[in-house]
Amino acid sequence: MSTLTERDEPAGPDGTTARPVEVADGYRAGRTLPLRVELVRQLKRRRTYVMGAVLALLPFVLVVAFAIGGEPDRPGGRVNLMDTATASGANFAAVNLFVSAGFLLVIPVALFCGDTVASEAGWSSLRYLLAAPVPRMRLLWSKLIVGLGLSLAAMVLLPVVALAVGTVAYGWGPLKIPTGGALDPGTAAQRLVIVVAYLFVSQLVTAALAFWLSTRTDAPLGAVGGAVGLTIVGNVLDAVTALGDWRHFLPAHWQFAWADAVQPSPEWSGMIQGAAVSVTYALVLFALAFRGFVRKDVVS
Repeated sequence: MSTLTERDEPAGPDGTTARPVEVADGYRAGRTLPLRVELVRQLKRRRTYVMGAVLALLPFVLVVAFAIGGEPDRPGGRVNLMDTATASGANFAAVNLFVSAGFLLVIPVALFCGDTVASEAGWSSLRYLLAAPVPRMRLLWSKLIVGLGLSLAAMVLLPVVALAVGTVAYGWGPLKIPTGGALDPGTAAQRLVIVVAYLFVSQLVTAALAFWLSTRTDAPLGAVGGAVGLTIVGNVLDAVTALGDWRHFLPAHWQFAWADAVQPSPEWSGMIQGAAVSVTYALVLFALAFRGFVRKDVVS
């Protein structure tokens, strides 16, 4: 039979004196809301299956498009990455990442990280989770880790399916580089892993923005849409060349820096700068999310 013991409740933001509250013997804050429980909850949601299906179908759509469209026009004889899409499965996977990096991959990141806390508030279940009792920091960490994990899984799913579909459609071979040369299949696979890793890091800004908005609103669509909308604004601002070097402080400016990894001799400076900008913004936004949620009134 469990007994109750006393522990001090943390002092409030106004500096009021902490008062003892009763908790059951055996209660451990670190054991509440295990990651596997939160993961199963998120995997069972319909939007997870829909997002996975959209990403898995994209390679098939592109195969059909290339089959219908035939050989692309090449003005002035110039060749770009899209022109090499049908050269091999590796090229096809790289093209799928190229066409989706600017927008499509933003959506699952914003969805998985922006819907997580706001949906609980919208369902009025957030107050019951905290009364379980799940500490607020524990709840946020669990939801953030699962949200980032699902975002990474979405980014891995696309190139894996594209590589399989492209290999069946165009054969297994080296990754042909538009500027000349080729990477053998083993090296190409390693470079694609680097590309996916960089894309994940570059999308941390969107993830952090969506997560912060999720802690500020009870409307999941507002958090997801806000993150996607502000990401689009960043892309628009990066297209304004009049901003000059100020664009270097925009995460969108570095979103295609991963192209330097699929060269005979990879260049790392662009990816390092892009990763630094993304991580800096993300840390600030994550800190704001945790700080604001700890003080938020979830009862009213």
